[in-house]
Amino acid sequence: MKELLLKENIEHLGRRGEIVKVANGYARNYLLPRQLALPVTKSNQRQVELAQAAAAKVEAAERGVASVLASRIGAVNCVIARRVGETNALYGSVTSSDLAEFLATRKIQVDKRKIQLGEPIKEIGESVVPIRLHRDVTAELTVHVVKEEVESEDSDGEQPAPPVSADADS
Repeated sequence: MKELLLKENIEHLGRRGEIVKVANGYARNYLLPRQLALPVTKSNQRQVELAQAAAAKVEAAERGVASVLASRIGAVNCVIARRVGETNALYGSVTSSDLAEFLATRKIQVDKRKIQLGEPIKEIGESVVPIRLHRDVTAELTVHVVKEEVESEDSDGEQPAPPVSADADS
């Protein structure tokens, strides 16, 4: 086992600045070559503490921006119209890309990978979709999927042609 000082937060291992014990191979083959950790020394501990202080300031600013964005997302009334069949089943579905595009029309830029939609929405109704904006901030978007009003297929917006009589040629 080898003791290392983490330079970054690593899921299922530890947070930046923590001293962790890991297997020699994991340290040698993964953490050290990717510069995610350092050997435990006094100078390395000082270096990581300084980096931690700077990162804490950046983290606080990012959390503040994410909180403001979360409140804007919470205030959005998201209504998406889709075509449905006779049994009210959607043709297609509503995906995270659709939700990201909808938010973009409201001047809210969210990466579609942050929208935590387990499965695409495939039915009419209301769904609450979490959007993870920051490690500590998750917004909830209420999505209303409604039936799209479709005009009858006979009328495509054109006026019907006048009837042609057989006498018109003479």
